[in-house]
Amino acid sequence: MADPNEPIHIDADDARAGATPHMTRYILAISLVLVIAIFAFLVIR
Repeated sequence: MADPNEPIHIDADDARAGATPHMTRYILAISLVLVIAIFAFLVIR
C-alpha cells in the first residue's frame, strides 16, 4: 500500500496535460501597447 504522506512527483508536461503555445505574452504586449496609445491619444487631445 502506498504511503499517503509521501509526495507525488509528476513531470510538468504530464501535470499540465495540454499545449502551451506562448500566446499570452504576445496578447499582453499588444494590449499594453494599445492601452498606452489610447491614453496618449486622450491626453494629447
